[in-house]
Order: sequence, then structure tokens, then C-alpha cells
Amino acid sequence: MTLQQLKYLVTVAEIGNITESAEHLYISQPSLTAAIHAIEKELQVTVFARSNKGVCVTREGEEVLAYARQVLEQAQLMEEKFCGENARNPRFSVSCQHYSFAVNAFADVVRKYESARYDFTLRETQTYEIIEDVSLGKSEIGVIYLSDKNEEVLSKVLKKHELVFEELFVASPHVFISKKHPLAKNESVTLEELEPYPYLSFEQGEHNSFYYAEEILSTFDRSKNIKVRDRATLFNLVIGLNGYTVSSGVLDTKFNGLNIIAKPLVVDETMHIGIIRSKNRVLSRYGETYVEAIRKYTSIV
Repeated sequence: MTLQQLKYLVTVAEIGNITESAEHLYISQPSLTAAIHAIEKELQVTVFARSNKGVCVTREGEEVLAYARQVLEQAQLMEEKFCGENARNPRFSVSCQHYSFAVNAFADVVRKYESARYDFTLRETQTYEIIEDVSLGKSEIGVIYLSDKNEEVLSKVLKKHELVFEELFVASPHVFISKKHPLAKNESVTLEELEPYPYLSFEQGEHNSFYYAEEILSTFDRSKNIKVRDRATLFNLVIGLNGYTVSSGVLDTKFNGLNIIAKPLVVDETMHIGIIRSKNRVLSRYGETYVEAIRKYTSIV
């Protein structure tokens, strides 16, 4: 097999349509189909299931694509190291929980490697999808947290997916509330004081176990619960309903606005926030820059 064939596989998986992929790759549709059949025959697996609506990746195909993405990215690293700036065509992807510092760091990477052509992806998504994205090579880096409550289970999941966790910083839990919230003038707040107010958390889909919860103390029983999918909705409800959520305490007014404040939560817990990556994978220059940027934005924690 060749690097070009692997590129064909990854492109078809991302686009989901043979004809559109052929146009994107500037080759004929029959040539692309033949190339895919050839690599499927060589590997003795069916990478794509075909239908009238296009193609979808099979279970075996997901594993093939995970290796294909790693090979292509390692080849790009080699080109960048030995061929210099002429080989650079920035491509970088991150999957993360909903942290403003993760977005800030991503923006730093885009600004630093600005060029005529690049392909960057940032996915704020569910915890299990972050793990899956990194294990399948869809993202080079994932950003999650571990705690005493979820570490045992998530460490097993990471090991199963051949991923490693690298801690970046330790944070004490804070609540994000509106600056007009009745508790806004408190130096710190307790769970008992928060009981009358709606608790906002990020919905985790099929993996809605508290082990995958983005918020620490997810097992605590609350009478008012609201689950959402995106950060903008969550903060709108924090303001509109005097709700609250629990997070790291790292806030950025550019992303979260001036109406949201962080208050220390009086609990004996800590959040170990870090990145996950493939065990046998060297970070690209973009990945290294991203990690350095996260450290910069969280150095005051």
C-alpha cells in the first residue's frame, strides 16, 4: 500500500461519498473506487459499506483508518523536519470538554501557523467521543479531567484504547454563576447554599454515566437539573435562570462574557486536567504548541 492510498481512505471517510471525494482529490471516480478496492483486498477487510446514499465506515474500517491517520501524520512530521517550511501544510485537530482555555490555546495554534492553506478542527464534545476521536486518530489531542471519582474507570478506558493521560494542572472546583446571582457577593459557596438553584451540566448521550460527566461532583443529588449540549446555551441559562455549573474556575471574558463569574466551591475535591494522546505517537509541532498554550492560559490556577 502507499501513502496516497491511505490518503484516499481518510478522505472518503471524512466526506462520505466516493464521487465528491474523487472531485476533492482531483482523480476520476473509477480510479478512486479501484484504489479503495485494491487496499481492501490487500488488507483483507471491508473498510466501507456502500449504499445509494454514499459510504459509511465499517467497524473494521475504523481500526484501519486509525492506523492510516497515524501513518499520514507521522509522514507529515518527517517532511516538516527534513524538508523545512516548504513542506508545511498545517493540519491539526483537538477534541475537548467545554473549557475556554482549550479554545484560547487552539486560537494560538491557528495564529502561529497561519498559512495560505490549513485544516484545523476543534470539537467541544462529549467525554466518550473525545476518547474515541483520539483513539481513531480523528484528533491528535483530547482535553479531559480526572478525579478521585472517575480516575479508576476512565484510566481503564484509556488503557483499552491505547491512550495516555498527561496532567497539565490541578484545579479546585469552582461554580460559574451570573454576576447578579444572589450568591455572587459570597467569597465562596457551599453545595447547601446552591440547592435552591438549577444545576446545569453537559449531556453525555449514550454514555451518561457519572464517570463520563464533565462536571466534578456529578453524583451529588440535586433537586433541579438541566442538561445541555453546548457552552453558549449553558451560560445563557446560568444568567437567565440563576443557575450554576461546576468547573475548573478558569474563565475568559472574551469567550464567556462579562456576566459570568467564578466562585470557589467549598468541597474537598480536585480536578486533574490534562491531555490524552495515543501511547506510541509523537506530538506534532502543532500539538506541542497547543500544550504550551494551555499551560500559558492556566498558569495562574
